[in-house]
Amino acid sequence: MTAQIIDGKAIAQKVRDEVAVQVAKRSAAGKPQPTLATVLVGDRPDSAAYVASKGKACAELGMGSISQHLPADASQEQVESLVRQLNADPKVSGILVQLPMPHQINEERVLSLISIEKDVDGFSPLNIGRLAQKGREPLFVPCTPYGCIYLLEQAGVKIEGANAVVLGRSNIVGMPAALLLISRNATVTVCHSRTRDLPAVIRQADILIAAIGKTEMVRGGWIKPGAAVIDVGINSIPVLNPDGTPAISEKTGKPRQKLVGDVNFEEAKEVAGFITPVPGGVGPMTIAMLMRNTLRAAEIQNP
Repeated sequence: MTAQIIDGKAIAQKVRDEVAVQVAKRSAAGKPQPTLATVLVGDRPDSAAYVASKGKACAELGMGSISQHLPADASQEQVESLVRQLNADPKVSGILVQLPMPHQINEERVLSLISIEKDVDGFSPLNIGRLAQKGREPLFVPCTPYGCIYLLEQAGVKIEGANAVVLGRSNIVGMPAALLLISRNATVTVCHSRTRDLPAVIRQADILIAAIGKTEMVRGGWIKPGAAVIDVGINSIPVLNPDGTPAISEKTGKPRQKLVGDVNFEEAKEVAGFITPVPGGVGPMTIAMLMRNTLRAAEIQNP
């Protein structure tokens, strides 16, 4: 068996195209432009790159973007004041505070300040609380878990009644993904570093969402034949020559790197029924779902 590859790039592009059409319709009707405000505290290169990519996506889809950058030594009061200003700004549809923030900042306090109607990242305690309660719907779902579920649905994977395993229990991916699966009537097991006999637990999974942050941890022998595997991991490893030595880039003179997931793709694809690649699987979905959430925020605030 060779798994069906779930093409996250193609599915994300479809979502983005749908958002662009709706944004254009709003513009033609004279309605306010959906606008995303990002808050970056400090100078982490990866965080700066993420923020830039979100601004680029907004521009490509006809949406507005506002980038707010505070220094690494910003105080709690400065960050909270900025969030309050963005809450009060009618031009801002959605607010995204880039995580992680410097150690002196209480992230939970900052996230709790974001208006629930502008919480396009879905991390407000109110939105997460609604997600966790039966019969209540959050206004927004965290973008990466949202993307994982959307990929399963687009691939035609039946979630209702399935045994699902979520590997990882982070607030950003693992726990929201588990709640989303439960809301779709899957039977869910959340695994972590203290789970006993992890391979045996994973072998029971009709659906596996791997978000543990450990390079190629999940081996092919752990996968139930025909299972759907969603790999959220993004890990960088060196590219090796046939003799096992590091491959060197001709352009930079530095060792070459490649991205892999939390699942050993080459092994797992021979067992699974569906699988996402890394890169090109879950990654593109995160920004696509953020764009969809930002459009939804604009529609809530200015129908």
